[in-house]
Amino acid sequence: MSNLTSVIKSIQDVMRQDSGLDGDAQRISQLTWLLFLKVFDALEDELELTRDHYVSPIPDAMRWRKWAANAEGITGDDLIDFVDNQLFATLKSLSGDAQRNPRSYVVRGVFEDAYNYMKSGHLLRQIITKLNAIDFNRQSERHQFNDLYEKILKDLQSAGNAGEFYTPRAVTQFMVDMVNPQLGEVVLDPATGTGGFLVCAIEHLRKQVHNTAQETLLQNSICGVEKKQLPHMLCVTNLMLHGVEVPSQITHGNTLARPLRDHTAADRVDVVLTNPPFGGVEEPGIEQGYPADVRTKETADLFLVLIKHILKNNGRAALVLPDGTLFGEGVKTRIKEQLLNECNLHTIVRLPNGVFAPYTGIKTNLLFFTKGTPTQDVWYYEHPYPPGVKNYNKTKPIRIEEFDAEKAWWGTEADGFAARQETERAWKVSIAQIKAANYNLDQKNPHVSTVQDHDPAHLLADYQRLQIEAQALRDELREILAKSLASA
Repeated sequence: MSNLTSVIKSIQDVMRQDSGLDGDAQRISQLTWLLFLKVFDALEDELELTRDHYVSPIPDAMRWRKWAANAEGITGDDLIDFVDNQLFATLKSLSGDAQRNPRSYVVRGVFEDAYNYMKSGHLLRQIITKLNAIDFNRQSERHQFNDLYEKILKDLQSAGNAGEFYTPRAVTQFMVDMVNPQLGEVVLDPATGTGGFLVCAIEHLRKQVHNTAQETLLQNSICGVEKKQLPHMLCVTNLMLHGVEVPSQITHGNTLARPLRDHTAADRVDVVLTNPPFGGVEEPGIEQGYPADVRTKETADLFLVLIKHILKNNGRAALVLPDGTLFGEGVKTRIKEQLLNECNLHTIVRLPNGVFAPYTGIKTNLLFFTKGTPTQDVWYYEHPYPPGVKNYNKTKPIRIEEFDAEKAWWGTEADGFAARQETERAWKVSIAQIKAANYNLDQKNPHVSTVQDHDPAHLLADYQRLQIEAQALRDELREILAKSLASA
């Protein structure tokens, strides 16, 4: 691992010398398209050995082995001219679709919005030479690189807004463990990001694979959609490194742009695992594809409507949502009412501050629900900081071991979670209480005495809630005054 780490670090050092690269996000994007082609070429080496008459979707002159693997290959201005005017132009225009030529479809999807930022062909050749030191055909080195790739993804957390695409591994792992996907079930992440949930799901499902037919079943059951180019490219590369031969079911696009009614029974899935962007607003017109009573431009709210709709009966979902969705009113109230009527929202795990730092300080929650039966009770579990920790940060992130208490408490849905007990961290709220609170899911822990909270994120959430309540009172007073004036 230390050798691989030093290779990647030395590549990043070379990139910092290039005047065309500005910031971590561009450096990661540049590294990722190079890695994609290197990994793709290594996988093609295997396919040429194991498949008769294998034909690459990439024209021969554009394959990594032809222009990059040769240490004496083109460099300087000739290399930049080749990459900008031949390589990218060719890969962006490959023909084929997900069914008839999936490999071509994957390569084109990765490169359709990709860009070569580097201006120095000599520096680019140095990077290519360093990448060629990594042998992706060696299983041990590929396994090590998976861990290193996780580190590269974590770097996104400090790359400005790109941090939104990374969910801490401990959180994705816990959510997958609790939802427990089974081989043969279709797993979807409609806001895939860099593929963290799908990779966890693949690792979970692969433990159930014992023959080639089951491996094929696994490969065809992982689906995702990602709107932005960089995380899409990272996701596809990530899945290839985790053994998905052709990640053609990872689409580059906006899930929400497809009208809800266009998702037919054939599109239904068994499991949804996702961290939809929160705080985001969709472009005008997207909300028109949704029923009038739940129309909103807020991204997280539309994803909640979509997930509820796209699940099969008895399908299971786990998603990350901010506190604002829990206590929000108006359209949010109607969305929550429908969710509780159509699904069993059996568990909300309340995470402490800092889990998604530095991208956001907003408090977040993990919602777990099953479609098909209405909610009777919602169980809450307040996840504590480990002893001696006052906040999470980049160097001290949340760890999977911290969820052991939740796992021991969890029980099974088949018996209605009968084994669950109320503790100082866990409590149950009936649907009657939630209805009486106008579907406010921000239910406080009754076992903790009220203390004055000076946390800025909490104060801002309280301020927003009070603003909503004040506006409702103003509207009510205005209506009373209007009626009084009308009758005078």
